[in-house]
Amino acid sequence: MRFALKLLVRQSILFGLAALAYFGVRGLTEGGISTASRNAGWILDAERWVRLDLEQGLQDLVLSDRFFVNLVNWIYIWGHWPLIAVTLTWLVLAHRDEYYELRNAMFISGAIGLVIFATFPVTPPRLFTPEYLDTVTQHSESYRILQPPALVNKYAAVPSLHFGWNLLIAFTWYRVGRSKVALVAAILMPTAMGFAVVGTANHWVVDIGAGALVATAGLLLERARRRRIAERPVAPTPTSPESQEPIDLTSGTIPADSCPDPSTDPARTREQIHPVHAPPPPPVGCCEGQGPRAPAQW
Repeated sequence: MRFALKLLVRQSILFGLAALAYFGVRGLTEGGISTASRNAGWILDAERWVRLDLEQGLQDLVLSDRFFVNLVNWIYIWGHWPLIAVTLTWLVLAHRDEYYELRNAMFISGAIGLVIFATFPVTPPRLFTPEYLDTVTQHSESYRILQPPALVNKYAAVPSLHFGWNLLIAFTWYRVGRSKVALVAAILMPTAMGFAVVGTANHWVVDIGAGALVATAGLLLERARRRRIAERPVAPTPTSPESQEPIDLTSGTIPADSCPDPSTDPARTREQIHPVHAPPPPPVGCCEGQGPRAPAQW
């Protein structure tokens, strides 16, 4: 238990430093508003062309009742970082192999996301046009505590790692649970997050697909890395003389590996090449001044 707690503390520090680095780099790589708005216009045109421009309809549904506003805000805020923290804590204590896979997949996908944020900035709907309302900022202060504005890149809409990382969490839940309940939770949780990121006007519909692709790429790369490590040939460990089994002289037997091979014994080889004619040994029990010889005890 003490080792598990120490591991939890170390991993918490590591993950905290990684999160600070992620948000720090994300804030420093914020693109220009003109470029980000132009890219957002391209995305919206592409969505209209394939009839995926669902942002306005979903936000109209959310704004129709305060209950839906509170619901999407709650999912967006408490269904991401707090859920990730609880899941990682549970995994590091009870399922460490799955923890390392999830952690590294998040690190890899986060690095991919940083490259995209820096090279392809995109304005989210809430900043693109006044038609969209930022429900999180307008109706909640909790998120600004969990994620201070100084660490936020306003033009990091693509990909949606809110959705992508929740997808990784859902996959891990199902992998560990292997039950119908785990499967239902694994389906509902990222689906709810996908609805929330669009309903709060923080992401375009395309961002959800991009987040899923980036998260899946991180998971596949991590699995490929682990597979390469598992397939590496293991060098045989040399056996030291101290690790050899001692000979028990009271058992009556000698381990086979402690007996020299007659074919490689130099003395035996010389005797075969140049036989030495020595008198035969005296019969048992006929030694001078002794009675019958007792059997040897090993």
